[in-house]
Amino acid sequence: MNAHKILPNRRDVQPQDTWDLASLFDSDAAWDRALAEWEKRIPTFESFSGTLGHSSQRLAECLAYDLLVDREGDRLGTYAHLRASEDQAAAEAQRMVGRFQHLATLAGEKASFIRPEIMAIAPETLAKWLSTAVLAPYRLLLERLIRTRPHVLSKPEERLLAMQGTVSQTASKVFRQLTDADMKFGTVTNGHGEDVELSNATFVTLLHDTNRDVRHTTFEHFYAQYGAHANTLAATLCGAVERGVYYARARNHPSAVEAALFSDNVPLAVYDQLITAVRENLPVVHRYYDVRKRIMGLDEIHHFDTYVPLIPELEKKHSWDQAVSLVIESLAPLGLEYCSRLEKGLSGRWCDRYPNAGKQSGAFSSGTYDSDPYILMNFQEEAVEHVFTLAHEAGHSMHTRLSAEAQPFQYAGYTIFVAEVASTFNEQLLTRLLLDRATTPKERAAILVREIDSIRSTIIRQTMFAEFERTSHASAEAGEPLTLERIRGLYRELLNAYFGPRFTIDSSLELECLRIPHFYNAFYVYKYATGLSAAITLAQQVTEGGKTELDAYLGFLRGGASKWPLELLRDAGVDLEKPDPVATALERFGHLVNELDRVMPDS
Repeated sequence: MNAHKILPNRRDVQPQDTWDLASLFDSDAAWDRALAEWEKRIPTFESFSGTLGHSSQRLAECLAYDLLVDREGDRLGTYAHLRASEDQAAAEAQRMVGRFQHLATLAGEKASFIRPEIMAIAPETLAKWLSTAVLAPYRLLLERLIRTRPHVLSKPEERLLAMQGTVSQTASKVFRQLTDADMKFGTVTNGHGEDVELSNATFVTLLHDTNRDVRHTTFEHFYAQYGAHANTLAATLCGAVERGVYYARARNHPSAVEAALFSDNVPLAVYDQLITAVRENLPVVHRYYDVRKRIMGLDEIHHFDTYVPLIPELEKKHSWDQAVSLVIESLAPLGLEYCSRLEKGLSGRWCDRYPNAGKQSGAFSSGTYDSDPYILMNFQEEAVEHVFTLAHEAGHSMHTRLSAEAQPFQYAGYTIFVAEVASTFNEQLLTRLLLDRATTPKERAAILVREIDSIRSTIIRQTMFAEFERTSHASAEAGEPLTLERIRGLYRELLNAYFGPRFTIDSSLELECLRIPHFYNAFYVYKYATGLSAAITLAQQVTEGGKTELDAYLGFLRGGASKWPLELLRDAGVDLEKPDPVATALERFGHLVNELDRVMPDS
């Protein structure tokens, strides 16, 4: 019997295994003093109110002050968040978060006049001001604000929309309360003979069980509950879709999807082209399911067979130092400067390395314009996946640092659209190294399976989700009621297309669309697919190219938000307005599937 491992208390963790937050604040006391000074800045916003239309100089002064408050607030908020993540039961850290959030809300209220006052300036006046030297540092900021003018309503109309804010979240709240609190799924006995409470949190874990009866039982019990609440969930999803349609129409957008794409200046063609490119490559996805079915020795393959690892027994331990060395070695194509800076940070105290009692789960990267780019990990030596997680978060951290060093504060914060490119790019390089270094067919197959499933879940599955969001909103926009039958029918068509003719699709899988949280706040998931597609293309270009390709990619990392996301990626060497990146990613997927088919015998 394995001994029960007790996590250490935070105070017992060795300092060298924790992050050093001194680049933010030397101590909690220093943070307290800085917060008090920041609070004093908030009333100054009132002196700018009603004056922004007086002159370009006055507008520049207000923007500079607003950015100063944001910059200082970012340091304060990040420090409090990081301290709270160390031990979520630590009362003082939670108090710090609460104090900051209270003042940040107050600052937001005091500064809320800025946007409407700028929009109230006559377009011809603002256009003239944009050519002045005093507004040069803020020109792009203002141009991005001005382009929203056709979608900004009158003051009374904006007030009414703002008043609907809480009400508009009803569908999402009902979904969360129903699925996380009210619905009870019972228990399932796992492959080790342990009774496990079935929930949204344990569902996928149980689908990884090597015992097929466990997976089947899990699937049936789980979707039986969704079936019992299907009409309520369908009405809730319909409400979420209609909310998106309503706000798009209210703000004069042609459709809900175009309203969602507007903030990143992404043409609708990019969204639709992603779907088209994936659909054109679905035969290779269907072939993967055939290969998986053969390897597992199944007569029929069901959805509950797609999560279980094909090579569950592969184990290979990495200490923290070994993981860092492996990540740095894999990133050698990015050059000595990138790697040496990253190695110093990972071997030093950028990272909070191991689990402790009360520590936030998972992993994240979080830094500010003026600080180190910190990484929270819950690293375990026996989990190879944690080496990939370290590479992933390191990609975010270096992106943050390089953007901050190259851009002024107002243009350093990159968008979500490009964020996942830098992180998954690093995973691509690590995958390539591990494939090259694999010493046995089994070890190589394990890396192949991981990469195949990464592409399948991130590009193919998320594109199917994106297509469902597109068709469900289009249905509502066309006046077709989203009844339960209509929703199931739309989703069934997608299941048939994406899983193929030789895949056994249980009718209860049609209910999956009712349990995906993203569908209740739509049009985000496509960014996962475009991000990994871009990363695969860029990784291929950097590893197979030369200085030109490397400089272009590093230029992208330094770009922050100085250009629109598609422009930044185009400069890096990947054009998401063309089908090539997605086609390249799925071509790689096909090669990986073919190799897996060759190296893996039947079960």
